[in-house]
Amino acid sequence: MTADPFLDNRRLLFATAYRMLGTVTDVEDVLQDAWLTWHRTERTEVRNPVAYLVRTVTNLALNRLTSAQATRESYIGPWLPEPLVTTPDLDPDLAESVSQAMLVVLETLSPVERAVFLLREVFGYSHAEIADALDRPEPTIRQIAHRARARVRARRPRFDADRDARAQVTEMFMAAAAGGNLNALMDLLAPEVTAWTDGGGVVTAARRPLHGPDHVARWIVGVLAKPIVAGFTMEPAVLNGELGVIIRLGGVAVSTFDFDLEHGKIRDLRFQANPNKLAGLAMNPL
Repeated sequence: MTADPFLDNRRLLFATAYRMLGTVTDVEDVLQDAWLTWHRTERTEVRNPVAYLVRTVTNLALNRLTSAQATRESYIGPWLPEPLVTTPDLDPDLAESVSQAMLVVLETLSPVERAVFLLREVFGYSHAEIADALDRPEPTIRQIAHRARARVRARRPRFDADRDARAQVTEMFMAAAAGGNLNALMDLLAPEVTAWTDGGGVVTAARRPLHGPDHVARWIVGVLAKPIVAGFTMEPAVLNGELGVIIRLGGVAVSTFDFDLEHGKIRDLRFQANPNKLAGLAMNPL
């Protein structure tokens, strides 16, 4: 602990901004702005420093997300959040709220819906407190909260959470993918499997979601057989609170796989290869 509430709560503030933005670079920029704002603030007028900082970070992230909407809408291929390496013992509620699956759902909300949902459902703020934080009428906040909650509930993933099963599937996935074993890969995929691949227009990736075991398995085998990734290694890692896979080339992380299980098989699979979204693999901010 230090004498500075900002430093003492930096992990919380990082998680707050990350849930809003989904990219480490944007989060760090927001935290820098929040730090400057905090140190220009008359501390004696702040009754609850943590609540003040969360509100400040949320508003800064809201502004940044609003300005980034056009860029994300014109993004080449699926836009996926930046993966983070997290501790295996991450609090279950925190892990669920920063999971790749949940962040993808949050991307379907408008920036203000996302802010209201997170302040209400994650931090437990009252509608009146959110109205004050976002400078909007309380009845409007209630409507936004209801709409956002309904949208998240309709899209919220309900997949297997058994860690042992996930560890087993991860090991089998790595063995099949590294060995180019098409049949073994297909056996791990659910009939309704969908894969999203994010190359950001920087590296080769499918520009539309892939559907079905055959299509998804062939794409995985094909991308890992490219000469440019010859000599790659795969390792299990806890990504956003769930066990996933990091692919390295010459010791450098070049992509990740993470997935959700349904009845012991991979139902949703995400492949992140945009080099601009791999900085979070070198840090452990949560």
